[in-house]
Amino acid sequence: MKKTLDHIGIAVRDIEEALNLYINILGGEVEHRYTSEATGVEVHVAAVRVDGELIELLQPTSNTSPVARFIRQKGKGVHHVAYRVDDLDKAIEEAEQQGILFLKDTYRTNQLGRRLIYLNPISTEGTIVEFCDYPDQSF
Repeated sequence: MKKTLDHIGIAVRDIEEALNLYINILGGEVEHRYTSEATGVEVHVAAVRVDGELIELLQPTSNTSPVARFIRQKGKGVHHVAYRVDDLDKAIEEAEQQGILFLKDTYRTNQLGRRLIYLNPISTEGTIVEFCDYPDQSF
């Protein structure tokens, strides 16, 4: 199954400060902003399109969010790389047949209708990788 770069998630401590760089220096435009208080997510998100590529800035809203934990352990910076697939469930099945492990508790649909799941970093040489699809949207 084809996998296409969808976005890069960047962990930040201050989303407004980060937006200054992505808008005023890199020339990006904010596509959307939202806050997810779902358990195991807890982030403010600002999606910025820079020269056709999507960057998601992720600011934790609680000290227990996965992004807050990431910043404590590794510092600010690239949190994950997301790949769009045609059918998330089929992509998971195919990857599992090849021995890839997933963080099953991360499977969800976000506020924008994107279904997503994170691969277990054990299977990705330590990089957090997201698979996602947009079942109710055509691109």
